[in-house]
Amino acid sequence: MSEQEQAEIRLEYSRLKQEHADFDAAINAMIAMGCDPLQIQRMKKKKLFLKDRLMALEDRIIPDIIA
Repeated sequence: MSEQEQAEIRLEYSRLKQEHADFDAAINAMIAMGCDPLQIQRMKKKKLFLKDRLMALEDRIIPDIIA
């Protein structure tokens, strides 16, 4: 993987990490305000999708080490 590709992946990772944190804060605020549980569930699903994407990017950044 080239330096450029790795930098792009790290940038995407940072952006998604921030977005994941934003979703977490929004969900907590929605729970505190007593918003619609269905809307909260949808937000949690989007947050989970972001977490899955973050894990996939981590796998691309960190090479597998065979022990």
